[in-house]
Amino acid sequence: MATKITFIINNPADPSAFEPTYERAVELAAQLPGLQRLESAKVWPKEDQTPTPAYRTLDLYFETYENASAAVTVPAAGELFHELVSSGTPFMPLFSDIEER
Repeated sequence: MATKITFIINNPADPSAFEPTYERAVELAAQLPGLQRLESAKVWPKEDQTPTPAYRTLDLYFETYENASAAVTVPAAGELFHELVSSGTPFMPLFSDIEER
């Protein structure tokens, strides 16, 4: 079953200071074994100017759950998590079964 790992990254205290950390995280994610596709996105500002529910998302696509699970055990994955944790910006990683219709 195709699997996606999604990182939902909350709004950082200083977005411009966070961007280099995010770019490094994307570079590390691109090194994960078995990665089929990487999708990086920035959440659009809300029209009413209230804070967005998140700042960025990072989606990593794998052929199987097993491939995704194995990918998060390699050193690049550890560095990726370290980059995000050390930024001080909260984030949530999710593993999802992709349901194509």
